[in-house]
Amino acid sequence: MAKTTFSGPVRSDNGFQIPVVTTANLPAATSVVAGTAYVVSDNGSGNDEYCIVISTGAAWVTAIGAALS
Repeated sequence: MAKTTFSGPVRSDNGFQIPVVTTANLPAATSVVAGTAYVVSDNGSGNDEYCIVISTGAAWVTAIGAALS
């Protein structure tokens, strides 16, 4: 599927595939396009909690906008 930019809510009938990584394997936020999402499997602190993070182009933030610790 080609990369597409949307300006409103997005719906998928087949779900979404978001890459899952540990904090140590998360690429630099500046190396990916702003809006890129990952699921971090250790939640930035080494525990087994999952967190969706989104790149601002300068930093990774959680889905609610908080900085990833």
